[in-house]
Amino acid sequence: MLNVAADLPEDPALLRAMVARLQAENAKLTATLRAHDLMIEALRLRIARLKKQAFGKSSEKIEREIEQLELALEDLLVTAAEQAVVANDKDEPDEASAGPATDAATKTRPSRRPRVSADTPRERHELDPGSTCPECGGNLRLVGEDVSEILEMITAKLKVVEIARPKKSCRCCEKMVQAPAPSRPIPGSMAGASLLAYVLVSKFDDQLPLYRQNEIFARMGADIPRSTLADWCGGGMRILLPVIDRIEASVLSSEILHADDTPIRVLNPQARAKGIGKGVMQGRIWGYVCDQRPWAGTAPPGAVYRYAPNWKAEHVLAHLGNASGILQADAYKGYAKLYEPGADGQPRFQEAACFAHWRRDFHDIWTSQKSEIAHEALERIGQLYDIEREITGQPADLRRAVRQARSKPKLEALHAWAEAQLTRIPGKGDLAKAFRYGLSRWAAFSLFLDDGRVAIDNNAAERALRSIGIGRKNWLFAGSEAGAETLARAMTIIESAKINNLDPQAYLTDLFRRVHDHKINRIDELLPWNWRPLAQ
Repeated sequence: MLNVAADLPEDPALLRAMVARLQAENAKLTATLRAHDLMIEALRLRIARLKKQAFGKSSEKIEREIEQLELALEDLLVTAAEQAVVANDKDEPDEASAGPATDAATKTRPSRRPRVSADTPRERHELDPGSTCPECGGNLRLVGEDVSEILEMITAKLKVVEIARPKKSCRCCEKMVQAPAPSRPIPGSMAGASLLAYVLVSKFDDQLPLYRQNEIFARMGADIPRSTLADWCGGGMRILLPVIDRIEASVLSSEILHADDTPIRVLNPQARAKGIGKGVMQGRIWGYVCDQRPWAGTAPPGAVYRYAPNWKAEHVLAHLGNASGILQADAYKGYAKLYEPGADGQPRFQEAACFAHWRRDFHDIWTSQKSEIAHEALERIGQLYDIEREITGQPADLRRAVRQARSKPKLEALHAWAEAQLTRIPGKGDLAKAFRYGLSRWAAFSLFLDDGRVAIDNNAAERALRSIGIGRKNWLFAGSEAGAETLARAMTIIESAKINNLDPQAYLTDLFRRVHDHKINRIDELLPWNWRPLAQ
């Protein structure tokens, strides 16, 4: 072991200088390591996101990985910003930041200014130095100005609106005259339109349970019991039912529907009272989406959600009622009866398969086994997606023409190649199962070639159900089957508003202000795709 103490100077001043230098070097190395940690986490997050983009809707494992990396990156960003290692106001480091280690601690990361919409309120504070020079007393003239911006938060707060209606009597006939009371969203309730919309959007879109909202309102100075909030939610949903019914009728009458489902846990007090299980049952939320924007269709976009207590086919048949056309969905067996020929020899629905679902199988095999065959399958399917990206938003006829000219040869080559692979690989393996999944439903996978209205995948429905998955982490389960049905109805109106690029809170606020006085035969004016805010 080296005797480092023998090399230390005896002069206290030199010792202090050496300690200071070593402390500075240690701080620099610590900052460099922290910057490297930040860079590594950011790159890992970027890789996970790229995987998701490359392979479609990823598995739950990749979803969890992305969430964990985002949390880790947030913590690193906060710590680094606290210690002045990097600048804030940017979500991800640029590729240029991956420079030498010596630069990581000395250079701040380029920052992106927050993006603020043009209609954000602005106020100007002018710091005028006056009209006379502080040095000589001469007159000052304006030669320009420096302008900087600070983004401030206007804290949400409640206000009480008193409705005063003076009573007056006529001096001649003694008749009493008083202005009529304005209608309220919920008769007899204190909830105004904006507050009621806030509670509903917070619960069903921001996934804030009512007990958390109770705490938020308490900080604003209002003690609103959870039972009252629950009554408001129920009353608000009852008011919106006519609009929700019209959204459902419009979406389910579409000639092309996307469908998907996701599990939801529901409390079952009756089972718990009988000692059956833990008193929790697993139901399903189905989502049905009409979105003709990718092929410039005329039908308005919208989403319908329905709850069912189990996964039986009878629920899907009931949901779709008399609907017909083309159904784009996964291989759920409950859809099979919809594809069977009817009395006239024609099926109610043509089946359109989802390439994202198929390639997800190959992606899982590639990541777990590094199979070159699975990788080639991903490459071949990816070539079809390359063509689709070029024709998104184009008319159906043009999409069909491009697909016939460019996609059809590639799909036929994929079919021949897939059949050849089945003769070379073990018949009971995951890879063979993936190939058989696509080959056994080849007509459904080929439908998009002959009909430009059909999408290559079912991502429209999968996106519509994403908020349910996010919500499960906050509320874990629905309180009852009735609660799950209310959730489905609320999601119908909120998600349909979002699909039409509306702010759901502004939309619901306006509906609550006018729905009582709106003629029922003009209810279509209030649908998200027709809605115009009421002039104040």
